[in-house]
Amino acid sequence: QVQLVESGGGLVQAGGSLRLSCVGSGRAFSSLAIGWFRQAPGKEREFVAAISWSGGSTYYADSMKGRFTISRDNAKNTVTLKINSLKSEDTAVYYCAGQAPDHYTGSHYYTDGGRYGYWGQGTQVTVSS
Repeated sequence: QVQLVESGGGLVQAGGSLRLSCVGSGRAFSSLAIGWFRQAPGKEREFVAAISWSGGSTYYADSMKGRFTISRDNAKNTVTLKINSLKSEDTAVYYCAGQAPDHYTGSHYYTDGGRYGYWGQGTQVTVSS
């Protein structure tokens, strides 16, 4: 079993930066693809970014490219999401999630939240304009 804990959220002014961390427990963490999702009040959860188990591949939602950077350090069981040039529309609860490879295909489906079996409790990011 893997537990994920996010941290690093807070109140920040527009234009600023934040570094969100997702720390996982258990040896299985390094075998999981990790994704970040966010949910703003009154809106659907949306995919932000994901990283393969090795860190060799990264994926971003089109609207997130350029300002968001995902990375991981498996030695520390940590995945980091760096957000630059924060905007008010970035205000949301940010969740990290872990996904094991599909039992039949061995593939990962990075943008599909329904494919992630492990979720953290979320960290609030509030951007003031």
